[in-house]
Amino acid sequence: MALKPPVLKSGDTIGLITPGSPLDANTINARVQYLKDLGFTIVFGRYVYSAEGITAASPEQRAEDVMNMFKNQNVKMILPTRGGTGVQSILPHLDFEFIKKNPKIISGYSDITVLLNSLYQFSDIITFHSIMLINFRPETQPYNFNQFFEATSTLTSPRTIQNPPNVPLRSLVPGNVTGPIIGGNLTSLVNTLGTPYEIDTKGKILFLEETHTPATLLYRYLTQLVMSGKLNDCLGIIMGQCSNCPASYRTTFADLIQYMLAPLGKPLMVNLATGHGYYKAAIPIGATVNLNTTNNTLTVLEPTVSSA
Repeated sequence: MALKPPVLKSGDTIGLITPGSPLDANTINARVQYLKDLGFTIVFGRYVYSAEGITAASPEQRAEDVMNMFKNQNVKMILPTRGGTGVQSILPHLDFEFIKKNPKIISGYSDITVLLNSLYQFSDIITFHSIMLINFRPETQPYNFNQFFEATSTLTSPRTIQNPPNVPLRSLVPGNVTGPIIGGNLTSLVNTLGTPYEIDTKGKILFLEETHTPATLLYRYLTQLVMSGKLNDCLGIIMGQCSNCPASYRTTFADLIQYMLAPLGKPLMVNLATGHGYYKAAIPIGATVNLNTTNNTLTVLEPTVSSA
């Protein structure tokens, strides 16, 4: 089993980082105030407010912020301000062995996907595909906060991941498999292929989600996963939503799932509300889950944080 970070408690210190694209200072400050109102103490990475074109700072500088948060004994959770672009470039500059000895909660989605999965793959720690700083605001759905805090602030086990009542989970290929869950943003994961940080799907349950991507590009990305063997290696597949993804040649995201993924014969669940969607389920990367597409359930079988 993967290592569990210590549970998040009221009053804990949260370390902010901007490992990808920059975020407007006014937005950062407003979200920080929301966290403070919840009772948390905030520590800022040196480059949180930086902006150097597409990314907040150089890969080395952004990685330095990540490592400093893992080294800071007062920091209990590391929270990216946003995803955006460029997170992958910090990976060669991280000390995965040090991180393994100092597991901490880290949460995010979008381009943060590559960091979450690499920390699990190379440091063997559970990470959280869930909300990040930009989501800490009054307009965020209670469902998103409930999911996040249930995963990071309780020892609840088993925990069934359920969509909001008006967003039904559906299963397309029946089956029942158990294993570690990995995945996240489709574009980000495809970008790891052929690199030292290529996602390892063997014996894993893979979930994917996407946003603002036309069906022509989705077809390319899914084809790349098929041809690289990643979908043959995995135990089962969970497809999240594809928000604002236009059809191409009268072909939709749902059509591609039926055409490209269902024939693989793997247990297949669709419409999981997480990532870029309005609702964001908290998916613990590296935790052992049961995917039962006969009963249409997704269950986390272990606590995802530790009491220590």
